[in-house]
Amino acid sequence: MSQTLNTFRRIVTGHDADGHAVIVSDAPPVRSQLVGGPGGPTFVEVWHTLETPALIRRQPDDSDETGLVLPPPKNATRIRVIEFPPEGEEIRKLTGADAAAKFKSMGDEGASTSAAGAPHPLMHRTQTVDYGIVLEGEITLVLDRGETIIRTGDIVIQNGTNHAWANRSGSLCRMAFVLIDGEFNLS
Repeated sequence: MSQTLNTFRRIVTGHDADGHAVIVSDAPPVRSQLVGGPGGPTFVEVWHTLETPALIRRQPDDSDETGLVLPPPKNATRIRVIEFPPEGEEIRKLTGADAAAKFKSMGDEGASTSAAGAPHPLMHRTQTVDYGIVLEGEITLVLDRGETIIRTGDIVIQNGTNHAWANRSGSLCRMAFVLIDGEFNLS
């Protein structure tokens, strides 16, 4: 597990054999991955469901996945925390092929929309509705047409739009994301 700056706990609840509510686990998340090498973001996989409505199991676990996968499973959900370090020149100089390789390492090469003239080299799009909550720091949400700085406590509802995250602040930004599988209906 790659080291995060401020480890947090993941408390998972369930039920005992008598149907009473119990704590199943109380520990830091066990899966994290530094994406793109030094200077890249660290993804901390917190939990996912395999379907909606989600099946509520007596003793839930998320052992069916072992690696990083950008979107949630089909018809399901995912929550993760991403720690974005300040963006350096190595990010700003990425080529389209470099960007595609970074998204491939996250299990979704097709998400990359990097192209010449794009507002950011890590532009991407997923068929999801994402709730992004800034827990610490600030980051710039970059869209095809426009951008905005979001700060601690701000929440973004990202509706399958082409976007990138640029940490221009000089300090770490930590965000929690809830990702919900979606389907485009843009007509």
